[in-house]
Amino acid sequence: MASAWRRLTTTAITTLAHILNPNKRQPHSSLSSLLTSTNFSTSFLVTKTPKKYKKKKRKKDSPRTNPVQHDSQRLPHLEAILQRDAAFRFLTRTKEYLYKQPDHVLRLDDAGKLHRELGFPRGRKVLRSIQRHPLLLETYRHNDGKMWFGFTDFMESLLQEEKEIMNAMEEDRVTVIRKLLMMSSTKRIPLSKLYHKRLLFGIPEDFRDRVAKYPNYFKVTVEEDGKRVLELMNWDPLLAVSALEREFMIDEDRVKKAFKFPLKHRKSLDLEEDDMRKVNLLNTLPLVSPYSNGSKFELWTLEAEKYRVGVLHEFLSLTLEKRASIHHIVEFKEELCLTKHTYQMLLKQPRTFYLAGTEMNWVVFLKDAYGEDGVLINKDPQVFFNEKLYRYAQMLEMELRSDIVGK
Repeated sequence: MASAWRRLTTTAITTLAHILNPNKRQPHSSLSSLLTSTNFSTSFLVTKTPKKYKKKKRKKDSPRTNPVQHDSQRLPHLEAILQRDAAFRFLTRTKEYLYKQPDHVLRLDDAGKLHRELGFPRGRKVLRSIQRHPLLLETYRHNDGKMWFGFTDFMESLLQEEKEIMNAMEEDRVTVIRKLLMMSSTKRIPLSKLYHKRLLFGIPEDFRDRVAKYPNYFKVTVEEDGKRVLELMNWDPLLAVSALEREFMIDEDRVKKAFKFPLKHRKSLDLEEDDMRKVNLLNTLPLVSPYSNGSKFELWTLEAEKYRVGVLHEFLSLTLEKRASIHHIVEFKEELCLTKHTYQMLLKQPRTFYLAGTEMNWVVFLKDAYGEDGVLINKDPQVFFNEKLYRYAQMLEMELRSDIVGK
């Protein structure tokens, strides 16, 4: 290839030299001998377009980065909650992981390998994340000469306070678990699923041991593969009332407007706007109870969609902050008889649900549970504690002292 290129270059330059100097043969001969020499280099020739002149390619749209909502429809106060979650991801995950370690401590070298478990960016030093929360986390040199980190004494006192909240709210958490089991199509949920998503509902870390205190409500069975499953023992009709049904008794008009299931081929009916609204309302109501057996509905019928919308509304109403991510919902997909089209289904109900984040990693909110300032209207004691923890996480030591004195 190189020899062919040299011959082609030689021919081109020879022809050019002959045209410019038709009577001079000596330069042509010397130029030809120069080009045919083995030491001739063509590196001076530009064979590629310089990078600065290349047209920049527009990045392809990706569900990983595409926001769910258009800029004109975004609710900044709800989107900001996701930014807060990201800012405190390290604190939240580290708190859970350290709490399960002996003496609530971990060697720094080992922590550096646990970026996923502790929630710090991969490739970054964990020490930088620890130092952002000096009131809650501290490092020290152990007798073995290694650096360790753990909770501060102040953080330990906060954990004791949280434990007291968990104990005081135990009956409420039991009710939440019972309602989840009643919504489940088989009235059974693996204990591992409830444990992994326990923070969503404010369930204590040791709840797997606490369920033994309620034999009238729960039963733990062990399957052939060793999986432990929590089963519902008794159906309580008083609990089989959804949040929407309770609200319907207080504000009937608002609940009627919560969802919209338009009549198919409605344009062909050629009805007036008011008449069309009445027809759509008849098509929307009555809603299907989330405590009915979702597996009995044919997959793509109107009743099945009403059930799935209702069961997600009830599921969110049982969470601490009236919101859940795609990962939370997928975890209970089988129990709640959901489909892979849940995302599109929620988008069709903007009056009640708001989807924030990106198309691949979205979070769904119950809009009416939040005020216009993005503050949760009815807060659980655990939510108050979490917000206080976030405030301390941003404080320095001197600020803590002045805060305590002020109290």
